[in-house]
Amino acid sequence: TLAVRMEKHCSNALKVATYLQNHPKIDWVSYPSLPGDAQYELAQKYLPDGCCGVISFGVKGGRKAAEKFMKNLKLGAIETHVADARTCCLHPATTTHRQLSDADLLACGVAPDLVRLSCGLEHYQDLIDDIAQALDTI
Repeated sequence: TLAVRMEKHCSNALKVATYLQNHPKIDWVSYPSLPGDAQYELAQKYLPDGCCGVISFGVKGGRKAAEKFMKNLKLGAIETHVADARTCCLHPATTTHRQLSDADLLACGVAPDLVRLSCGLEHYQDLIDDIAQALDTI
């Protein structure tokens, strides 16, 4: 089922990344299949059917805003793994890298506002609706 799942992961991620890119509470979005991304041309050349289901983005307001966003997600599971059938989300500054200060995070290339979202197989609008309600709490 990998081919079927990857098509859905990629399709969902592009729709969610497009939504995030246009949201006023999102500072930045990194997703190679998103037009305007620094890696877009390479993604089109080497991964024309879609790059992956993982999106990285920054929540305006830094670490505190990203943490509040994460606490208010209802659909996305807070997990460290990717490519699951369900959507998984992680805020490294308060989980895997929690021992680091904001300055230390930046020094190792992890922004304090960074959220990593691995889109699952849910309907993309359900993902967007969950993200929207979590962003509304900030």
